[in-house]
Amino acid sequence: MTQPIARQSVEELGGEGSVLARQRRDHAELERLMASYGSGRGPGEERRRTLKDIVQLTFSHAFAEETVLWPVLRRLAPDGEELTARVEDEHQRINDLVAEMERIGRDDPRHEELAAEAFALIRQDIRDEEELLLPRLRASLDSARLRRLGSAWEAARRTAPTHPHPVVPRRPPANALLGVPLSAFDRVRDLLPAGIRAPRGRVLAAAGVCLGAVWLIARRARGRG
Repeated sequence: MTQPIARQSVEELGGEGSVLARQRRDHAELERLMASYGSGRGPGEERRRTLKDIVQLTFSHAFAEETVLWPVLRRLAPDGEELTARVEDEHQRINDLVAEMERIGRDDPRHEELAAEAFALIRQDIRDEEELLLPRLRASLDSARLRRLGSAWEAARRTAPTHPHPVVPRRPPANALLGVPLSAFDRVRDLLPAGIRAPRGRVLAAAGVCLGAVWLIARRARGRG
């Protein structure tokens, strides 16, 4: 079996633009951010900004994986269904923990416990991906294909939701369809100062309007086809 991607050079991963190299860079940044937050050092505003960065990167990264990478792995690897289901379950558990953190707010005594649990799951997810899933892609795809996949993955990551959303499925095409309006709302929400929470009712109302618009557009497109 191909060795874990943490032990391979950038050239062995297919170059800087390879999806494997891009994944590894995101994983390293998540590790850095979680270590910074976990140290407890720095003013409260800085720690809130760090946590916000962790949440944004975690959910955009996972969405790009589920939209672009895992469908490819399910086609290529005999055990792809089992492996991706395992990671999707980890993603859902992280989603639930962070959603609860956002619901209760930082003043709740459980907030730091939930953060520690979420970080442990993120680290487990990174290990599973780098040791089990991503080596399967390296073994099955040449460098040129890995770079093309990297471009598609990066495009999905840059337009992905950046917060947990229980209404978004884990697999395409439904996740991509529902992710578009929620991503737009999240990125407006991310412009708020760290620690400021958008009113939950407005979040749900905006998401509902966006999802309804997407559904109507899709229905009309089918009617014209």
